[in-house]
Amino acid sequence: MEQQPAKTESRRNYFLAAFLAPLIWGFMAIPVRWVREYSAQDILYYRILAALTVLWLFIFLFRFKFLKRDIAVFKRLPSHRQTQTIGLTISASVLIFGNWFTYIYAVNHISVQSAAFAYLICPLITAIAAFFILKEQLGPLKRTALGIALISAITLATGSLTDVLWSISIASLYALYLIVQRASQGFDKLNMLAVQLTLCSLFVIPKLFINQHAVPKEPFFWFSILTIAVVFTIIPLFFSMYALTRISSSTTGVLLYVNPLIAFTLAITYFQESVAPHKYLAYAFILFAIVLFNWKTLKEFITKVR
Repeated sequence: MEQQPAKTESRRNYFLAAFLAPLIWGFMAIPVRWVREYSAQDILYYRILAALTVLWLFIFLFRFKFLKRDIAVFKRLPSHRQTQTIGLTISASVLIFGNWFTYIYAVNHISVQSAAFAYLICPLITAIAAFFILKEQLGPLKRTALGIALISAITLATGSLTDVLWSISIASLYALYLIVQRASQGFDKLNMLAVQLTLCSLFVIPKLFINQHAVPKEPFFWFSILTIAVVFTIIPLFFSMYALTRISSSTTGVLLYVNPLIAFTLAITYFQESVAPHKYLAYAFILFAIVLFNWKTLKEFITKVR
């Protein structure tokens, strides 16, 4: 009985970590907009290189035992599984590269709302992809929710097809990335991201030399890039990974909606983006679809919180 408060307090820490990850991601549009005058490619390339450098440094200093464990796990795999893992890692690298680029471009050149909408529909697109690729089953309630989500996308497209196409692109790339990550089990997430970014850098570094890009010299640019790489990439991912050791994936999945809700609020209040009447209708549809899709998980989540 004496140990119960400590156990409860410990669980609260994991829950807090699960909440902080999407909370931080929700504010990511702010530092991305700081470097709006630079091309999306430059922001992406230097984000990758900065995150790669900091991440490998962090792994070697604080998580080297996990790296050694993952190397040992990979070596023990049969040759066909090693080939499969390499293929999945390359695929994940391409997908995260595309997701980051489309997000940066959308925030700086389309609208913050389009990026936020992407992460509202991302779990729904992930479910569709898992149904077709991983053969995961969808019950009648979830199928109904997906139908309502489609109505939401169509409603939004009546005002701006461009916004919808960018939202779907961002969401689809990240959804497929999650599917690939789900198929590649048994490895530490930070280690996997470090390897994926290393593969991305094999494209980025030659590209910088071939295009003879001048390295930005403004201190604020590098401050912004490091902020994006560390505060909005590595730290929330670490929080998410930490939370998943004690909190169910379904609970963290529900909390992920904090991200787009904050992004929407910022789009309207901080960035002063206008919201056409049809968008409110589309957002109402998608919120209803999300509640319907996660109804069982939401009931369990509310019970746990109580």
